[in-house]
Amino acid sequence: MSLTYLEAIREAQYEALRRDPKVFLYGQDIGQFGGAFKATKNLQREFPDRVLDSPISEDAMIGVAIGAALEGARPIVEMQFADFSACGFNQIINQAATHYWRTNVPCPITIRLPSGGTPGSGPFHSQSMEGIYAHYPGLVILTPATVEDAYHMLLDAVSLDDPVIFCEHKFLYYHLKADSLPETGLPIGKARIARPGRHATVVTYSAMVHECVRAADELQRDGWQIEVVDLRSVKPIDTDTILASVARTGRLLCVGEAFPWGGVTAEVISKVVEDGFHLLDAPPQRLNSKDTPIPYHPNLWRAHRPTAANIGAALRGLLKF
Repeated sequence: MSLTYLEAIREAQYEALRRDPKVFLYGQDIGQFGGAFKATKNLQREFPDRVLDSPISEDAMIGVAIGAALEGARPIVEMQFADFSACGFNQIINQAATHYWRTNVPCPITIRLPSGGTPGSGPFHSQSMEGIYAHYPGLVILTPATVEDAYHMLLDAVSLDDPVIFCEHKFLYYHLKADSLPETGLPIGKARIARPGRHATVVTYSAMVHECVRAADELQRDGWQIEVVDLRSVKPIDTDTILASVARTGRLLCVGEAFPWGGVTAEVISKVVEDGFHLLDAPPQRLNSKDTPIPYHPNLWRAHRPTAANIGAALRGLLKF
C-alpha cells in the first residue's frame, strides 16, 4: 500500500500522539475539519483532548504552544500556510528561539509550515520561509523532500528539546508516494546524496530536489554525471557532505525555491567559497525564484520558480568552464 507525502505527515503525528501523552496538536480547523490540507484528518477521533482547534491568531497560537512547552508539553502547531507564520514572528524568534539561552529551560515546540508554491496560489500562500527563520540562533529548520523524511524527520522534530520549523512542501503533498516507510532515517543535520555524479554538484532541498534530479537525468543523455545533494535540514547544515561533493566534481550550483536575496543558496555558496575555494574549477552559481511577488497564473508561476529546464540550462553554462 503506497503512502503519500501528506499521509506520511499525518502518520507521523499519529505516532507522536500515540507514543507520548505530552504531545498535542494545535491549529486552525485541525480538529473535526482535519486541517486545510487534511494533515490531521481523523486524529481528533482517537485523541479528542489532544487535537485542538485554535483561534485565528498565529501570534496567540505560538504563544500558547510556548507556554505549554515550558510546562512540559510537546506541541505540534500547524500553520495553514507558511506565509501566515509572519503573524507569529515575534513569538518564534524572540521567545521560542531565545528561551533556552535566557533561562536554561527548553522550549520543545514543532511548527509545521506548509511551504512553497502550487499553481494558482499566488503571493500570500506560496512563500518559502526557511531562510528567514534560519537566520535566528536557537531554531532548527527542516526541509524534507521525500515521503520517508516527511515521516521520520517530523518524529525527530517532536523529540528534540529545541524549537523546530518544519517546512513541508505543499506541492509534494500528493505528488510523492512511497511503497513503505523504513524503520529509521538519517539524523537531523545530515544531507543525502540524492543522485551521485562527478561533473558538477547541485545542492538543493525540498521540492527542488526533484526538479534537480530531472535536470540531471536530462544531462545524463549527453554524458554529464550530475551529483544532487539534498540538504534535508538547512539549520543545522551539513557542510561536510557539501564540501566532499564539490571535491569530487569541482563545480557547484545551488538551487532553491525561495527568493534570491540572501537565504539558503547564498549561505551554501558562502561556506564553500570560505572553506573549499581550492576545490572549485568554476565560479559557484545559484538559481532561485524571481525577485518578485509570486504570481497567481499557473503559467507565470512555472516561469517564476526554478524548473528542470532552467536548472539544466544553468548546469550547461556551468559545465562550459
